[in-house]
Amino acid sequence: MGAAITVRVIRAPRARAATPPATDLPRSRPRAFTEWQALRRWGKLPASELDVVGYLMRALREEAALSQKALARRLRVSQQAVQQAERWSANPTVELLRAWAAACGGEVEINLRAGPATV
Repeated sequence: MGAAITVRVIRAPRARAATPPATDLPRSRPRAFTEWQALRRWGKLPASELDVVGYLMRALREEAALSQKALARRLRVSQQAVQQAERWSANPTVELLRAWAAACGGEVEINLRAGPATV
């Protein structure tokens, strides 16, 4: 009489269907500038991140090949003021935006559109 043989069958878990990531969820923390810049270049930024003013200001300064210090001299502010204006959470005045754009050889265009009325 032979010994009983026990066979154990191990099955791999079934692969789940990949769900596409939600593209327009609000972020809990700011995206790094280099990541934002790459996604913008590739056309992959969510709509809520297209108009991050501080990053747009930094992109304009870099396109003009200016350092923060050189731009600060043109604007007659400190380098730290330029650094703060280039943050994700920056909230610059229209006056600063115009001066910044002029110093970088750009221009400011602001469009306000009426949307659906909400109560």
